[in-house]
Amino acid sequence: MSEEIEVITTPKKSSKKSKLILSIVFDLIGMLSYIVPGYAESIDIVWAPVSFLLLRKMYKGKIGEVASVIGFIEEAFPFIDIIPTFTITWIYKYLIKKEE
Repeated sequence: MSEEIEVITTPKKSSKKSKLILSIVFDLIGMLSYIVPGYAESIDIVWAPVSFLLLRKMYKGKIGEVASVIGFIEEAFPFIDIIPTFTITWIYKYLIKKEE
């Protein structure tokens, strides 16, 4: 007997608060590479495309497109992946542009 498993990747209505929490968590994940010296670059090679996809999925439209490219570049190049791209994108979208 097989059971169907439904995986929900994004809620139908994503609140600003949940996006802020996810943004902070994803920024912290991106900064984890500094904890393990010597492995930072290999971790960033994996995290750069993941952060690209997450930014594009979380923030739709032009904001997500621009943020995902910036996030990829920021994670791919050494020593600049300390920038909290996810959180900055959230601030831009909800505090500066004041979107709902």
